[in-house]
Amino acid sequence: MDKQDAIARVEELHRLLNQYNYEYHVLDKPSVPDAEYDRLMQELIALEAQYPELKTKDSPSQRVGGQALDAFVKVQHHMPMLSLANAFNEGDLRDFDRRVRQEVGDVKYVCELKIDGLAVSLRYEDGYFVQGATRGDGLIGEDITENLKTIRSLPLRLKENVTVEVRGEAFMPKKSFEILNQQRSERGEELFANPRNAAAGSLRQLDPKVAASRNLDLFVYGLANAEELGIDSHSEALDYLHELGFKTNPERRVCANIDEVIQFVMSWHEKRAQLPYEIDGMVIKVDSFEQQEQLGATAKSPRWAIAYKFPAEEVVTKLIDIELSVGRTGVVTPTAILEPVRVAGTTVQRASLHNEDFIREKDIRLGDYVVVKKAGDIIPEVVNVLPERRTGEEQPFKMPTHCPECGSTLVRLDEEVALRCINPKCPAQIREGLIHFVSRNAMNIEGLGEKVIAQLFKEGLVQDVADLYTLTKEQLMNLERMGEKSATNLLNAIEASKENSLERLLFGLGIRHVGAKAAKILAQQFETMERLSQATKEELMAIHEIGEKMADSIVTYFAKPEAIELINELRSYGVNMAYKGPKAVNNADTDSYFAGKTIVLTGKLEKLSRNEAKEKIEQLGGKVTGSVSKNTDLVIAGADAGSKLTKAQQLNIEIWDEARFLQEIER
Repeated sequence: MDKQDAIARVEELHRLLNQYNYEYHVLDKPSVPDAEYDRLMQELIALEAQYPELKTKDSPSQRVGGQALDAFVKVQHHMPMLSLANAFNEGDLRDFDRRVRQEVGDVKYVCELKIDGLAVSLRYEDGYFVQGATRGDGLIGEDITENLKTIRSLPLRLKENVTVEVRGEAFMPKKSFEILNQQRSERGEELFANPRNAAAGSLRQLDPKVAASRNLDLFVYGLANAEELGIDSHSEALDYLHELGFKTNPERRVCANIDEVIQFVMSWHEKRAQLPYEIDGMVIKVDSFEQQEQLGATAKSPRWAIAYKFPAEEVVTKLIDIELSVGRTGVVTPTAILEPVRVAGTTVQRASLHNEDFIREKDIRLGDYVVVKKAGDIIPEVVNVLPERRTGEEQPFKMPTHCPECGSTLVRLDEEVALRCINPKCPAQIREGLIHFVSRNAMNIEGLGEKVIAQLFKEGLVQDVADLYTLTKEQLMNLERMGEKSATNLLNAIEASKENSLERLLFGLGIRHVGAKAAKILAQQFETMERLSQATKEELMAIHEIGEKMADSIVTYFAKPEAIELINELRSYGVNMAYKGPKAVNNADTDSYFAGKTIVLTGKLEKLSRNEAKEKIEQLGGKVTGSVSKNTDLVIAGADAGSKLTKAQQLNIEIWDEARFLQEIER
């Protein structure tokens, strides 16, 4: 076959294989036998081997798994992937509805199944799949493009040449999970606890061929840039995604009110067991994008959506022992050691007992049969004991008077139920503090997991967080399962963490009562560690989100000589001590045109994403809202602006195009 014939045949094979793949994996209606599909695939692979220049990124042959990676590259999401707030009963759903209607009036909702998998972001340019990433911390994920290509329900090329960012859930069907664990059992390998862990583990394999062998699937559930495409609602976006060739979940419903939502949600309590994949609840979203924008979001979750979690499954097992652990703040936490039991899809051997009062109130004894459930289908906890099953051999449990790690006397602080070790040199607190410092929401040092930290601490290589920045390759290579390549990658990750913005360091230091959100607020307001360390209680409490307890804790922390010594040591190793994000609105340039104005963005901007434009406006003191009203000062209209532009014209509101906007912000 000459090259011209080969080109024509490859194009035809692309068309046929994409069609057959779509019919089988998306429509579930195959039109040809598997053998015919395999024959055509082998013909394509042979032609691509003969003419390598004909192998394209969207070729169906690319699904088998490409070359293994050295490491995953970090990806910043164009729009944040926020997590959802939870509802656990009908009352929670009605409270959510009440809050929504108070803000925006009557609404329609879209109800969807909450697939128990791994959230992913998919980017297409001119119809071609160019990048896929994990959710990560919601702002930054990992590039898993090659692994996602192995999912046959994911289109490598769309039916229209559009540029879109799509959100979805990659998952492992129940049948694939059973086959995988059976294979692992036969090879003597550790079994996956549940399909979600199996899916996540498969997509984070550096070798895409492993992911290709796991038979993963994908449902898409969101279009990040829908409004730029002239789409006004979530239900329309889902229909459009289906038209583009994506697999959307058919088990969804548009509901006119919360009563219809509750009826639909409750109908799935029993039906979920019949599905070929795991779900752990339902997602309820306000349908209108305009209303979604009006409702906005908190730092963690959108106000226009909520996840209803199914009631936790409860099982009975035997409590064998109670183990004690010391956290980074010195709190001593009891944990039940159980006879292994399956709960909500996973095998559970440990469960939370919270504190001494909880054990006493429940009258929990060693040897008791206990009822166990997963709180929110995630964290195992003991619900109650079954005293009728006692034999007389059960033993009451007494909390210790001294720290199980360092032997110091335990204390119970005022208004606290927890016993606490207050020895600042307690090894457990230091170890847990190190684990917190390197965690994802803090300094995010990849490769420094709990086991590595434990080894470093045991070998005396680190005594505090500053010691992490003195580690050498030779020291790391002496650790168990740490080769030269792993040691190099870890040192690179430690070095990269020096460039983190101030809020990550603040959270990582573990100042009591200062969570990730508070750390971001403090970093925005004070901008440098030096300014924050000198802040008075009054200055801190002048910030709306900072209360007296947190202010006291911050002042107390920076009054400690050892805290200042640690910060100075970190500074000497090159750790950044300044905030790198957008300035707080109340610190904005009050001389800017946008200061104090209410602005609406509509249509598609060419030079900036909507998120970037919003950030620029807020940096300059403006407020961006989702709907046009008599209180709107300015509308910035891009291409294909719709009803918002019309309303602005009717209300005689000032309107700028993108060029005028760029001119103003570049002054």
